[in-house]
Amino acid sequence: MRVFHVSGEQFSELDALPDALPPAGYLWIGAARREFEVNVATLQARLAQWTGGMLVDLHVSDLLSNQLPSHFDTTSGYDLLVFRRLAAGAGTAGSFVDETHGTLASAREALAAIDTSPVGFAVFDRVLLTVHPTDCQVLDHFATRLAQQSQPGEAALRAVVRLPSSPADLMLRMVNHMVDSYLELRRLLTRQFTHLQSELFRPGGFRNWQLLLESRNALHMLEDTCEDQRSALAEWIDALEEWPDDPGASRERELLRLRSRDIIEHIERVLSHVRRLESAAETAVQMHFAAQSHRTNNIMRTLTVLTAIFLPLNLLTGFFGMNFEGLPLIHSPTGFWVVFLLMLALGVGLSVFFWRKNYLSTRH
Repeated sequence: MRVFHVSGEQFSELDALPDALPPAGYLWIGAARREFEVNVATLQARLAQWTGGMLVDLHVSDLLSNQLPSHFDTTSGYDLLVFRRLAAGAGTAGSFVDETHGTLASAREALAAIDTSPVGFAVFDRVLLTVHPTDCQVLDHFATRLAQQSQPGEAALRAVVRLPSSPADLMLRMVNHMVDSYLELRRLLTRQFTHLQSELFRPGGFRNWQLLLESRNALHMLEDTCEDQRSALAEWIDALEEWPDDPGASRERELLRLRSRDIIEHIERVLSHVRRLESAAETAVQMHFAAQSHRTNNIMRTLTVLTAIFLPLNLLTGFFGMNFEGLPLIHSPTGFWVVFLLMLALGVGLSVFFWRKNYLSTRH
């Protein structure tokens, strides 16, 4: 568990939980889910000293849950946001499909490595408590980034990107970072479906229907995740409107609204891309079956034409194969050649006729 103090342009990490809140700024407490579970009693006691209130037991259970969807809740003392991140698992981005030697087995591994673990935020007036998965890099990323911004030699960087002015501001920046991390996952999924689509149109046929089904199920899961994220942020924006009016904090509240709407717009992009991939996958499957149907029709047309060519030839051979003495040409020395030439002319003529009708051509 890590404890940080943010005040103005100063960002510092504390060795332990302080007994009282600093006179200025706010505290950011970041903990892995297991660390939060072990230290929940200590955190509850400190929150009671700092803010006069504690986390509701139901919200503690929410922060400890690894299966909870994105959602928002509010109390009189704090706001709670659980946000499921969208990210490629460790080692996935570079191992999915090699451009020249890609395999569908690695695609299945990539699907299994998609991470949608929840990150919990408890936003008090001067305290931000974040609960992360064990392997989540968001905590370390922001701790390093904010420490760099507060360095004396980073004046130019501070002029462009200021430190978060409140716990709510820091929470939204972290949420925005998690949404933007979808860009890597989007490239991963796009490459995966491009590979599957190329497999669908290979002449040898497509046999990886299980992988395609898993891919579509993954897209449905991501779509549900994005819709939950959007609903949670929409409820957060509604809660902002109900904050007590404070003329001194009106600008900060407006910035929070702008940042929240920007995050929702990013989520909308994610959702739009997921739906485009779903539509592309459905279209590829339909085109695959259309191509298979067209190939079957070509085969049946060719077989039908061949049957039509050989049917009169079979009729002639059957006619002259009847066991009668009075058949014409049956005893003539030239009878065989007459019938052979007649059959040859009939076969060639029918072949030319069907070819001119494009029944034997591949151009359709």
